[in-house]
Amino acid sequence: MELFISIIILLVTLAGLWKGADILVDSATAIAQRFGISDLVIGLTVVAIATSAPEFVVTISAALAGKDGISVGNVVGSNIFNLYFILGLVAVLSVVPTSRKLVYRDGSVLIGTTLLLLLFLSDLTLERWEGIIMIGILIFYVTYLILAKESSEEIERMPFTRYTWMLFILGTGIVVTSGHFFVTAASDIARFFGLSEWAIGVTIVAAGTSTPEMAASIVALVKKRYGMSAGNLVGSDIFNLLGVLGLAALLNPLNITSESFGSLGILTFGVFVVVAFMRTGWKLSKTEGVILLAVVAVRWYFDLSR
Repeated sequence: MELFISIIILLVTLAGLWKGADILVDSATAIAQRFGISDLVIGLTVVAIATSAPEFVVTISAALAGKDGISVGNVVGSNIFNLYFILGLVAVLSVVPTSRKLVYRDGSVLIGTTLLLLLFLSDLTLERWEGIIMIGILIFYVTYLILAKESSEEIERMPFTRYTWMLFILGTGIVVTSGHFFVTAASDIARFFGLSEWAIGVTIVAAGTSTPEMAASIVALVKKRYGMSAGNLVGSDIFNLLGVLGLAALLNPLNITSESFGSLGILTFGVFVVVAFMRTGWKLSKTEGVILLAVVAVRWYFDLSR
């Protein structure tokens, strides 16, 4: 009976994820066009921050509880999932056009942010002053993007009404809430079939906190909002590293073990590969998407074999 209930919850929350993402993308697009901001920038900022809510809640809660490994590991694991699995899946579903700004400006910020985190964690501790620097960089970056006032790339106009902001909040709430219960139900089903806590953690929990990003990016892709689709993932990774980890370190300095550098290495490698893929032909091809999915599949195989 419990398994049946978990399956029902899984199906309902899955529907909630996609419907919420549909509302979120449409309302975010209308907001972007209303204020003369491009879909890429709105994906990098508003949508990215909204869909990063699960990572924010999990990471900050873990930091306050003194569970530093979970706090840092959740962000690193979610970013790996965003870059390898979600971006790979999006590219397999449809070739994703990229742009010079996404590659050179935002890709460079993503690479620099990842390397900065590696530098800060080289002594196995993320100090408060380092968290302040990370938050400061994020504020500067987001302010620059908003003030850039890039025009929207899309021809189709979305109506902006007095209810648009309410719809954006509603869509975000549906996506985040559905993602939370999706993780809970999926974990219950996995335990029923005998998967270990480690296997659940590195697959379902890591993937679960990224379900809002996945839903928003795929729905944006279907609606041909390519800038928002790719920008959401790049922006979420930047916000996770600078904003989520930065605030967590500000609240409570974070300590990690040397074993954590394995995952940090995978993340750093993925960042360089993804930016290089986006530069080749100014698109993410289906072949490149398959490569990204293959890498994360191999990683999951070894994690599940432990």
